[in-house]
Amino acid sequence: MNQFEHLQEEDSGDHEEMKDSSESDGGSINNNNNNIRRKMVTPDAGEHPLQYNYTFWYSRRTPSRPANTQSYEQNIRQMGTVASVEQFWKFYSHLVRPGDLTGHSDFHLFKEGIKPMWEDEANKNGGKWIIRLRKGLASRFWENIILAMLGEQFMVGEEICGVVVSIRFQEDILSIWNKTANDQVTTSRIRDTLRRVLNLPPNTIMEYKTHNDSLKDNSSFRNTKITL
Repeated sequence: MNQFEHLQEEDSGDHEEMKDSSESDGGSINNNNNNIRRKMVTPDAGEHPLQYNYTFWYSRRTPSRPANTQSYEQNIRQMGTVASVEQFWKFYSHLVRPGDLTGHSDFHLFKEGIKPMWEDEANKNGGKWIIRLRKGLASRFWENIILAMLGEQFMVGEEICGVVVSIRFQEDILSIWNKTANDQVTTSRIRDTLRRVLNLPPNTIMEYKTHNDSLKDNSSFRNTKITL
């Protein structure tokens, strides 16, 4: 049992919908303007600090509408930032689980200062591993991957940018973004760690796509490089 499970609040309760700014205690919330200056988030006295601060984001769009950078940036909402294990569990316990989301929705958890966009300075030379999930698995896999990321289990220095769970009509998709797409040693280590922390069967198909390729074909999940 790692520190995240050990320190999880006992009162899990019924999961509410996303917190709004008036309800938040642990972390900085910004519902309307992703560019507004926010106060610095720090661990409270006696809390267990994370190695990095992390920010939760949420996005939703109508699939029939063509996506572009401007519309995507308008649709993505910054929900809150956490700096400690305790702040994470407090915030996370008030989020709906991915499996309860509907439509074309995404949860993102990224290091503070990195937007979950291909064009972000930290992302532009990177890419992501993609795992396609059958319906019903998203909530458990999402929790496992974010605990692995916050617990620094990937052991690749500063390479990890963030993780995303994407809820779609036919399937759900989990992805983890890293900074350097052409570093095969690092991308292979991330892949192998993913297999371990998610307990994936040996024959699970994993896909990798660079953000540069995503910019070229304006797609997150098409035309990927498939590996076993």
